[in-house]
Amino acid sequence: MSQDAGVALRPDAWRPGLEVLLVLGFSLGRSAVYSLLSIIEKLTRDVPLNQQTTTINNSVTPDRSWLDLAYQLAGIGFPLVAVAVALYLLRLSGDREPIGYDLARPASDLGRGFIAAALIGIPGLAFYFVARELGINTNVSPANLAENWWTVPVLAGYAVMNGVLEEVVMLAFLLRRFAQLRWTPWVALVVSAVIRGSYHLYQGFGGFLGNIVMGLVFGYLYRRWGRVMPLVVAHIILDLVSFIGYALLAPHVDWL
Repeated sequence: MSQDAGVALRPDAWRPGLEVLLVLGFSLGRSAVYSLLSIIEKLTRDVPLNQQTTTINNSVTPDRSWLDLAYQLAGIGFPLVAVAVALYLLRLSGDREPIGYDLARPASDLGRGFIAAALIGIPGLAFYFVARELGINTNVSPANLAENWWTVPVLAGYAVMNGVLEEVVMLAFLLRRFAQLRWTPWVALVVSAVIRGSYHLYQGFGGFLGNIVMGLVFGYLYRRWGRVMPLVVAHIILDLVSFIGYALLAPHVDWL
């Protein structure tokens, strides 16, 4: 056996790719598959895409508040298992380079998070309305929980879960593993962004394209800042505004 063949068969040569498949397989990659099926289902209806409504954060048992709350807490908690697994795998493989998922720089992370949120959020909202008018996106209704004392806290919980899950997995974990697979930085960034866009396809092609742009911008900022925490903060801010803002505004306006 040649030396090159021996190197090719080393477990650590294929381990990063296997870990990527496993983590994505029970988290955001699985969501991407279901999202693709969802957009196919929407496109095969007789109703134009921009006349359809996509609802997010729905009540499961609106007539039984306590059970509905239990469902919502499970919906927040279980996706975070993927985050725990990703962080465990990074530590298990002996990664020494920090990913910046900590509270070491709260003021800096918060400030940068607001900057990143503004950079994405304002143009993103405009793009959403344009995409809907062009007929390439559904009408997205992001907060559909029954009115309860826990409605706003649960929406906030979903915002935190989304921010932590997506940024830790799509940036800190995925880009680290792609680098270990010897992918060039720009290829890794584009692939990560396309995966991010793909699990938002259920919203329409506007959501797909908008989240690709978000992935590219966040990926660039992650590489520049060397910390994932500001992007977690930014994502949480965006979802807080989207979920809670919609819940408060939707009953009083007709343009959402």
